[in-house]
Amino acid sequence: MLRAAGVGIGDEVVVPAFGNVEVTEAVVQVGALPVFADIDPLTYCLDVTAVEAVVTPRTAGVVAVHRFGRSAEIARLHALGRRHGLLVLEQAESEAPYDETAQRRERAAYLDAKLRGVRTPDGGAGHTYQQYVVRVPGNGRPDRDAFARAIRSRGVDCRVPVKTPVHRLPEYRRCVSLPETERAAEETLALPVDAALTRREMQRIVSACNALGGLLQPAL
Repeated sequence: MLRAAGVGIGDEVVVPAFGNVEVTEAVVQVGALPVFADIDPLTYCLDVTAVEAVVTPRTAGVVAVHRFGRSAEIARLHALGRRHGLLVLEQAESEAPYDETAQRRERAAYLDAKLRGVRTPDGGAGHTYQQYVVRVPGNGRPDRDAFARAIRSRGVDCRVPVKTPVHRLPEYRRCVSLPETERAAEETLALPVDAALTRREMQRIVSACNALGGLLQPAL
């Protein structure tokens, strides 16, 4: 899409650094320069204000990536694109069947109501919960990685959704300030909400997480 739109050498394209190195690679492949903008801490998608802050006369476009089943602010990004004459592209997530999405939402609602000691996701309109991503603040009692090890030992199949932001990878290292991106990479953990999960398995997730809840309070 970038090549078809005429984006190439000398152009800049604004992209998120939180996940999806493939987006950055696509920009490089057409000869353009990827420019990283910070994310909104609730949606994990590009923050529109942060995008506008990095726009220059060389900016040709923006690639918005929908994240974890939550949509980017496409209407605002298109408005920004019109103001600056920018191409706005989207990378969408694969859509699950309606019944599967409904079941994931049901499981997400259960976790929202039961979990303690972690910050549950901001639902928002239309959230499909491709991944159920919580925050485990790194205050030393324990941090996200220690928390993940502990609940895995209790049989919960969790995963770190983004281990290293793209702007910290050796081939794309940039000296830029992306505090929300880096905080999200340090704190986020995806818990299972698969449609196939049984009630007993959902209870195990809650029990494992809540058993550590007391350890997650800020140190005095």
